[in-house]
Amino acid sequence: MFDYFRKEIEWAGRPLILETGKIARQADGAVMVTYGDTVVLCTAVGAKSVNPGQDFFPLTVNYQEKAYAAGKIPGGFFKREGRPSEAEVLTARLIDRPIRPLFPDNFRNEVQITATVLSHDMENDPALVSMIGCSAALTLSGIPFFGPIAAARIGLIDGELVVNPSLADVKNSSLDLMVAGTSEGVLMVESEASELSEELMLEAVTLGHTSFQAVIDAIIDLAEHAAKAPWDLPAPSKEEIALRKRIDKVGNKLIAEAYKERVKQARYQKVAEAKAKINELLEEEGHDLALAKPLLKELEAHVVRGSILKTGQRIDGRDLKTVRPILSEVGILPRAHGSSLFTRGETQALVVATLGTGQDEQVIDALEGEYRSNFMLHYNFPPYSVGECGRMGSPGRREIGHGKLAWRALHPLLPTKEQFPYTMRVVSEITESNGSSSMATVCGSSLALMDAGVPLPRPVAGIAMGLIKEERGFAVLSDILGDEDHLGDMDFKVAGTSEGVTALQMDIKITSITPEIMKIALEQAREGRIHILGEMAKALTEGRSDVSNNAPKITTLNIPKEKIRDVIGSGGKVIREIVEFSGAKVDINDDGVITIAASNDEQAQKAISRIEGIVAEPEIGRIYDGKVVKAADFGAFVNFLGPRDGLVHISELAQGRVAKTTDVVKQGDAVKVKVVGFDDRGKVKLSMRVVDQQTGADITESVGSKPARPPRRDAE
Repeated sequence: MFDYFRKEIEWAGRPLILETGKIARQADGAVMVTYGDTVVLCTAVGAKSVNPGQDFFPLTVNYQEKAYAAGKIPGGFFKREGRPSEAEVLTARLIDRPIRPLFPDNFRNEVQITATVLSHDMENDPALVSMIGCSAALTLSGIPFFGPIAAARIGLIDGELVVNPSLADVKNSSLDLMVAGTSEGVLMVESEASELSEELMLEAVTLGHTSFQAVIDAIIDLAEHAAKAPWDLPAPSKEEIALRKRIDKVGNKLIAEAYKERVKQARYQKVAEAKAKINELLEEEGHDLALAKPLLKELEAHVVRGSILKTGQRIDGRDLKTVRPILSEVGILPRAHGSSLFTRGETQALVVATLGTGQDEQVIDALEGEYRSNFMLHYNFPPYSVGECGRMGSPGRREIGHGKLAWRALHPLLPTKEQFPYTMRVVSEITESNGSSSMATVCGSSLALMDAGVPLPRPVAGIAMGLIKEERGFAVLSDILGDEDHLGDMDFKVAGTSEGVTALQMDIKITSITPEIMKIALEQAREGRIHILGEMAKALTEGRSDVSNNAPKITTLNIPKEKIRDVIGSGGKVIREIVEFSGAKVDINDDGVITIAASNDEQAQKAISRIEGIVAEPEIGRIYDGKVVKAADFGAFVNFLGPRDGLVHISELAQGRVAKTTDVVKQGDAVKVKVVGFDDRGKVKLSMRVVDQQTGADITESVGSKPARPPRRDAE
């Protein structure tokens, strides 16, 4: 019934299994990948024809995590999976980035790739498994694809690079790097690092590329048995060949002249005018303008790339290494907890940092379980930032991806909760864009956090590198423009401090790059990063000594775990009373750490005093303020330390003999008492007679010791 094939290899100490022919047989390609007990179904489907007038390649990658994969039922009212989570969006982008460059330039058929997580063992990363599975599905499908690719995850644990560490080990790793590529070279890198050297980062990338060669071989073996017949790619028509030559002849000079303009918007206008002239001429000659559109894009790339390689001068007049002028400003918004404006050439980020309490932490419901995050970074890219009209709505995949990259760059430098008990939210509003707004976000976010009083050990900066690679040579470009990104071969972003790299992201638009190019790019990026840090230092070099007056004042207390119940009270009664009495927010965790957030010192001190009164133990010889809660024949019960009561025996109420308790005190009276001991059951013994009720002074010596009672006579 099934035309079933299976390939199994041992990889990084665990079996990797690729299966096809049994599930999802109507897809062009379908592969079930198992690594440990993590199982992902990956499918690839391509449209058999091109939509009329379509001049781009419509590739869609979907990654979906099913709750049943972890033995869970989804939350919410509908109890089913909803819109993709941020983690699912990021994984879909991770799969897309190394695959997209490997389709033919003239391929325009719609392709949809879907990865569905069916089982998750909480040890092996389903994102890594999905990348391998999607590559295998495409390789089997017959769809034109210059693969296969594979991927590996690299960690640094106890000073040793580790291939495919478990998810638990990743938490203790000073490096989390994902690398993907072909047998020839690397296509994609995504990483977070704890200020590691460029040499170590390159070593990790090389190790990853070497380690996944066995996976590529396994996919090829599977394809030899199960691959479908390859699709035929239409050869360029005679009209297209002739039109390319004609466009090159009539348009080369016009496009080259337009790109001499240094200012972005003016350059765009001149390029548009040049294209209009070319199209007008082609239309007069009877050529198909729809066919001419992609050929004009090719001409643009040829002109710009050739000029850079020939002259070493770029679109805006810079050489290969120069970073555009930078202006850094902080504290620009009066009510924000921290703010900055970072401008680099025609790219600008307005970044705002807000400090909150533990109640503001983001609760994330993942397959691995629910957890909380006290650091959020959100990136917004409005259409006005590039001088366009456009839709304003919820963040797209690109905005989520850019925000996460900046998050990774800053995360290794953030203080622990114990060092800085705030929840931190950073929002980057891109107000201008012409190249690497994500790296501007890194720089602006670092400044905004320091302006808010977050104790970063060092500022963080980022730079985007580009590449022009032709048969006659290559050029690595520092601080690339938007046009250089679109027309170039590489987008290589490096963020870090003066001490080392904290995040690295690389996307290649050609089949691969050499280690030599990567080494040059990393070194050139380090030089650029140090320069940018110097420009940022003109605004701020370290976190302010205190948080903004507009931010909540947070104090932490540690109490014994057995006292947590006393502070919370039955049904939360006590902690609600503390909040109402003080006006402060009070959070308490299972370890006995209490966080008090208040708008001023008075509110904080009220809450602290109440809590200390609840958890403190009475000390013998110490005098406390108290309140009589009950008067009895043998003495008075006094509440003196939070919820704690003690007994003032009738003989300890006042100097001299007291006939009745109510002769001295009544219920509700405020009194001053001294702890004089504990009875056999641990109950507190109090005294009023040795305390001056007006001043609270200890008068033990003036009163003298209590007269001894006569010995009791036994009955005869």
